[in-house]
Amino acid sequence: MPHHLNDAPTVEPQSAARPNAPTGWLAICGLLVLSALPIIGGALSLRDVASGSGSPLTWVATAAIVAHIVSMSVFCLVGAFQFSPALRSRRAWHRRAGRMLIPIGFLAALSGAWLAIFFRGPDDEYPLAVVRLVFSAAMAAFLALSVRAIAQRDFRAHAAWSIRAFAIAVSGGTQALVAILWAIPFGEADAAGETWVVAAGFLINLGVAELIIRRRRADASRQRAGRGALVS
Repeated sequence: MPHHLNDAPTVEPQSAARPNAPTGWLAICGLLVLSALPIIGGALSLRDVASGSGSPLTWVATAAIVAHIVSMSVFCLVGAFQFSPALRSRRAWHRRAGRMLIPIGFLAALSGAWLAIFFRGPDDEYPLAVVRLVFSAAMAAFLALSVRAIAQRDFRAHAAWSIRAFAIAVSGGTQALVAILWAIPFGEADAAGETWVVAAGFLINLGVAELIIRRRRADASRQRAGRGALVS
């Protein structure tokens, strides 16, 4: 997950768009690049599903795979634009995008959890399925907490939980980069190695997300302290 997420704005109620708000296009481009690898991989998987190549699948499993790939791709692509201060300052746009992204995000997380729960593969790949289940459940929980926060008009908490959910969603790109770094000294990862690679990608993204959230909280505290000093 790129450090450009630091450009993400603090979510606060605004009555009108700020004319001089930064665009945040550097953050958006970084997130789109990070999302590109898993989206391309998902497109190839959809091609395989459509052609019937690979292991035979039930219609339920096929539907879950298609739902997961499509919803996660849309969530990552549209969600990246939520990190533009200029776009987020437009309340109507932000609300419309959020109302679309929340159910899509839930679909991505829950379909991922379903695929992990009903995984039918080699025994040595079950730990990987458990890792995917844990983080799919975490993404769904973060989205639920984000919805609760916005219902309570706690905009900072809403932003924090949304960042955490998005960090999990775009972990596929980080996992691809970790896999490349793993392959340099160790070669292509086996089932156990892939489990570590996938877990590392999730944890790296969540670690970066927490750093961003803490930095934004510290910036907000300094701004409040500065305003207090001016008033006094």
